[in-house]
Amino acid sequence: MASGTLTTGVLCPLWSALAARGSTEGVYPDELSSLTGYTKGRISEGDVIDASNVHYVQELLDPIQFLQVSEMGRKLDVVPATTDLYRLSPWEYIEATLKNQGRARFAKDGNVVTDEGSPWIGGNPFPDPQSAAEVFAGATLSWGRHDVSLYAVKEYDLDPNGKVAYEYQSCWVEMNATGRIVLDPKPYMKGHEDKLRFQSVFFLTPSDSRGTSYLNIWPYDQNRYPELYGYLPAFKRVRRFPTNQRFEPMIPGSTIYMSDAWAAGDPFLTWGNFRLVNRGPMLAAINSGWQSDSANWEGHVHGGQHGETFWNTSVELIPEVLVVEAEPTGYPRAPVGKKRVAFDARTMLPVSMVSFDRQGKIYRSFDGAFSLYDNGKSRVMDGDHPYWSWTRVHAHDVQTNRVTRLEQVKEVVGGYRSQANIPDAYDRFLTKGALRRLGN
Repeated sequence: MASGTLTTGVLCPLWSALAARGSTEGVYPDELSSLTGYTKGRISEGDVIDASNVHYVQELLDPIQFLQVSEMGRKLDVVPATTDLYRLSPWEYIEATLKNQGRARFAKDGNVVTDEGSPWIGGNPFPDPQSAAEVFAGATLSWGRHDVSLYAVKEYDLDPNGKVAYEYQSCWVEMNATGRIVLDPKPYMKGHEDKLRFQSVFFLTPSDSRGTSYLNIWPYDQNRYPELYGYLPAFKRVRRFPTNQRFEPMIPGSTIYMSDAWAAGDPFLTWGNFRLVNRGPMLAAINSGWQSDSANWEGHVHGGQHGETFWNTSVELIPEVLVVEAEPTGYPRAPVGKKRVAFDARTMLPVSMVSFDRQGKIYRSFDGAFSLYDNGKSRVMDGDHPYWSWTRVHAHDVQTNRVTRLEQVKEVVGGYRSQANIPDAYDRFLTKGALRRLGN
């Protein structure tokens, strides 16, 4: 599998079937359509996975998720599998993937270009990947699958005993300069055709962290490192940070690295030795994570020594994931030796990441939940279609037993709200001048 051609789907080529039907029905055999069928009734939709029955589905979880359920009190609610493709990514991203299918290739320098040799024009360039490198390339080119995303975030950092030690409110903003599919100018931002994205994060609470902010400017060339700038209130100026700080927490208490973002937080050509190491079904939270019963979309927690280590999470059976391994070939001092990322074969969405240290020991996980913000009764609109995005994240350093919980909420202090495709995002959030203003 490491060097061979990838062919997703079981009964027929996957993406061709999805393009024709907009659904995974009939693409996979019946035993992969529900957890009831897969486990022969031992665990069914509507059940709860906990320490008493998790052994029935151990192979459907990553090793850190299994540890959390079997030893730390985490529970997973099982919901029916989603078959509608348009509930698994933004509508416009799916349409761009369909429209541009077959037009992507790798240039001699390893970058993704069109059949005309230009930067990528939008959607996933390799929806039916033929190599492990193609899987990672698609994930890196568009993280949140919108032209612009602003996430209002609440963060909870737990100590090794499972007690919340730090709480933060922040905003994360990302904007594609190329591969734009909604905002004009498209597909490229005028004057920035040589860049892939701009990304910033700024912290709003607590008071001793308020004003701390960072800005990443990514070249389109994935052999080059992003420029990383930061504003620290104590120094009252913007300074440039070295590239290797991608593997350090941005704030005290956190277990999140910039390298972790969307499990593809670095230029994909600064990683290498891509290999497909596993494929098969998996349990993941891909369409039931929106907390519509909360006015601010805030989740509920359970587990751990104090009942506050894990988000309540609803998982469903994904009929096929591709587990791809990669090594940080461009970061000789990185504490990570390799990472394994599971991608939903239907959408190439990264749903789970486990990293290993330089000695090959299990180190950290990045475990996301996603949803269409539409539960049939209420919805959040993104233009003409319901909003799709991530909802919850667990980041667990098993060597220190520190856990970071993130949630995307409707609004944080300062009136900042989660939303997509903001036309003035560049001037407001994504320049060094904006970094200074946000810091002040």
